[in-house]
Amino acid sequence: MRYFSLNNKNHTVSFKEAVIKGIAPDKGLYFPALIEPLPASFFKGIEGLSNHEVAFRAIEQFVGEDISEQTLQEIITSTLDFEFPLAAIAENVAALELFHGPTMAFKDVGARFMANCLGHFSERSNNEVTVLVATSGDTGGAVANGFLGVEGVKVVILYPSGKVSDIQERQLTTLGQNITAMEVSGTFDDCQRMVKDAFLDEDITKSTKLTSANSINIARWLPQMFYYLFAYRDSKKWGKDIVFSVPSGNFGNICAGMMARHLGMLVKHFVAATNVNDVVPNYMKNAKYEPKPSLATISNAMDVGDPSNFVRIQELFENDFERLKQNLFSFSFTDKETKDAMLKVHKSTGYVMDPHGAVGYLGLRKYQEKHPNAYGIFLETAHPIKFLDVVKDTLNVSLGLPSQIERVMDRKKHSIPISNYEELKDFLVP
Repeated sequence: MRYFSLNNKNHTVSFKEAVIKGIAPDKGLYFPALIEPLPASFFKGIEGLSNHEVAFRAIEQFVGEDISEQTLQEIITSTLDFEFPLAAIAENVAALELFHGPTMAFKDVGARFMANCLGHFSERSNNEVTVLVATSGDTGGAVANGFLGVEGVKVVILYPSGKVSDIQERQLTTLGQNITAMEVSGTFDDCQRMVKDAFLDEDITKSTKLTSANSINIARWLPQMFYYLFAYRDSKKWGKDIVFSVPSGNFGNICAGMMARHLGMLVKHFVAATNVNDVVPNYMKNAKYEPKPSLATISNAMDVGDPSNFVRIQELFENDFERLKQNLFSFSFTDKETKDAMLKVHKSTGYVMDPHGAVGYLGLRKYQEKHPNAYGIFLETAHPIKFLDVVKDTLNVSLGLPSQIERVMDRKKHSIPISNYEELKDFLVP
C-alpha cells in the first residue's frame, strides 16, 4: 500500500514511512492510494467473526507490505483487549461505549495500535523516534499510556493550560519515564500549530526524527474503523438502517467511520455533531470552509477551530460537495443544550452521558426529527468520570472512581510550561 500527500499526489510513501513521518514534507496529510472494498461475503458473515478477526480483515490491506500477518495479529491482540458494548438508551437509540480501555477514551484504540506499530519498526533501527503530539484532552492520556516504556520512542505532549479536565491532565502529566508533558499558554489550535511548525523546521528535523500521534497519523486514524465495524456487526440483528452520530473535533474519528463505509459497511448516514466550534456545520450549509479560533466549552476535546482531518473526508468524496452532502449531516450545539440533554437522558433512563457523548446524542436526535425510523448509534467517546465537575454540576450524582482513573489520582504532576514555539524548539533541538 502506498500513501500520497493530500497536497501533492505525486509524493508517495509506504505505510512504515507514513507512520514514522506523521505528516508529509509539504504539510499534507497522508491518504491511502487505493481503498479496496471487502467482499460482500465478509459483511454477510460478520456476525460470526470475533473483534480480532474483523479488525484484521479491515486493516490488512493498509499495512500488509510492511507488517507480517503474524505481527499484525499480535498488534491487534495487544490493542483490542477490552470491550466495545452497545448500550440501548431508547427506541432506535444506542450508545457505542468506547471508554472501557486503559485511559477510558476512544483514543486508546488508535494510540495503542500506533504505539505497537512504531515499537515494531523501532526494533529494526538504532535511531530514536520522538513522538510529538498536541492534545485537546483525551489524546494526551491515550498516547502517554500507549507509548509508556516503548523502547526507542520518546513522547512529547503539548496541551493547553487550564483547558483540559483534572483527570485528563493527570493522565498525561504523571507517568514519567519516556513521556514529557508541555503545558502551553494558549489553545489547542496553538498546540497543534506548534506541532506542525516543528515538523517543517529543518533545525529540528535534521537532528531529531519526529513523528506525530495525533489523528493526522495514519496509524492513529485508520484503526478507528474497527469499532464502527463491531457496532455494525452487533446491530445487524435489528435489520434497520444504521446512522452513526459522532461527536467531532478534529474529525479523525468520523473520517475513520466513513472509511469503514468505503470498505462496504452498510450505513445510511453519518452525523458530525460539534459544540459551538462549528466550522464544519457552517461548511455543510454554504460550502465555504472558514477556520476560526476555537472557543472553550465543556466538551473540551472537541474545541477545534480548524479540524485537520476534514480534508481526508473531502478526499473520500473526491472533493465533490454535493456527494458529501448526501452522506454527511453536521449540527452544532451549545453547552446549555449539552447539559440539558445529559439531564433529560439521565432522568428518563438513568444513563450518564459525558458532555461529548451528549453532543453526539443531540446530533442523532436532530437527524431523527426527519428520519424517525432510523436506528441511531451515537458514540460515547469518554467515560463521564473524566468530566466529573460537569457531570456532578449537571446531574447531581456521584460516580465511583474506576481502577483506570484511581491509579493516577495520587501521582504528582510534572509538566514544562511554555508560551511560544521557540521554547518548544529549544527543548527539541539537542
